[in-house]
Amino acid sequence: MNIKLEESQLTTARQGHTLHHAQVFSKDGKWIVYDTRNDDTQIGSTGRIEMINIETGESKVLYQTSNQSEYGPGVGAATFSPVANRVLFIQGIRNSDEHKPYGMTRRTGVAIDIERPEQPIFMDARDIFPPFTAGALRGGTHAHSWSGDGEWISFTYNDYIMEQLAKTDSSVLDLRVVGVMCPGKVVVKDDGSLENNRGEMFSAVVTEVTERPRWGSDEIEKAFDEAWIGKDGYIKTGGAKQKRAIAFQGNVRDSLGNIVTEVFVVNIPNDITQAVVDKPLEGTGKSRPNPPQGTEQRRLTFTSSRKYPGIQGPRHWLRTSADGQSVFFLMKDDEGIVQVFAVPTVGGQIRQVTKNPFAVQSAFSISPDDRFVSYVSDNSVFITEIGSGETERITRKSSDANAPIGAITWSYDGSCLAYNRYVTDGDERWLQLFVLK
Repeated sequence: MNIKLEESQLTTARQGHTLHHAQVFSKDGKWIVYDTRNDDTQIGSTGRIEMINIETGESKVLYQTSNQSEYGPGVGAATFSPVANRVLFIQGIRNSDEHKPYGMTRRTGVAIDIERPEQPIFMDARDIFPPFTAGALRGGTHAHSWSGDGEWISFTYNDYIMEQLAKTDSSVLDLRVVGVMCPGKVVVKDDGSLENNRGEMFSAVVTEVTERPRWGSDEIEKAFDEAWIGKDGYIKTGGAKQKRAIAFQGNVRDSLGNIVTEVFVVNIPNDITQAVVDKPLEGTGKSRPNPPQGTEQRRLTFTSSRKYPGIQGPRHWLRTSADGQSVFFLMKDDEGIVQVFAVPTVGGQIRQVTKNPFAVQSAFSISPDDRFVSYVSDNSVFITEIGSGETERITRKSSDANAPIGAITWSYDGSCLAYNRYVTDGDERWLQLFVLK
């Protein structure tokens, strides 16, 4: 392949610069958005979203919480829209304090138009007081991703009402699910508590989960780490176009009761405002929100018979090809080494993409032209050509302390990649941004 990319350090400030796992470049490729965590587990205690120009090095503060403490609200996991100068990120609930800190059921999606910094736009509505509101959720959305056309947003979700009910009812669990937002304002009554907020978009859960899946079935107890399928959906068996669909990881139980993580797909209807009879979108005081009428969930991989069953390796989000034909994921090969694999979106044989003698160490990304996959392995950035499996080490091998971490993310035009490294500065280590171009 003989890929020629030069590594350069983009940031030097004595603070964290944490990149999200995808969509960190502006649509014109000139800006990268990040939050100021120095540890990616610390969203609750982080209060600022910034962006930096990759050509000039100019940095700008886009948003800063007004009442930040170690308990929240917190901001993080920022992404750029693929079609607009808008950034979206997680924010904890505005009244976060020592007694009600940032948490999985206490967060929401907030956007900023970069021409109007410090002016938050609440994207998903939240309503935790009955009667609940269709189109609003009752908990916390997380790790937001824009659809290819920038019109819809996906996220993972945990429900506050179920979390509280589980404290007194052992049959109930707060199970992570996947949801989406589509255009459509949702008005929620404001009682002054700051627990609720109205939203610019209509939200719905789209995956089915159950507290106790039947062993050996396709029932799942957790849906997570999703990806939109294709820039414009995919072609189903039979030739019909599915405009909107999501691939996600789902935890099943094998015939012996062991948890195995598999790849699932959910087809999403164009109209997510219609509920199934007796299954309200907003849920009830004793049940979680329900998927809308017309969702179709199916299992894509069946790996229980493999030597190393299920998706395995570092935490990662699924990826799909731009044409929607393939879903990519991490799994151990027969030697026990974590590699990138792919499976057809319509179902079929799993194909091994990378065949390295050392494991993939990070989340991975697919180039916009579907030609390459980028990732960290052997403490270096690697790129593999998806069709041939030919692989190149792009950066020198680093020490464990200074190795690239997180996803190696492509700009929308494929000309630049961005990622994080820790850099030692005296007695301190700061998470800095690096680019390859």
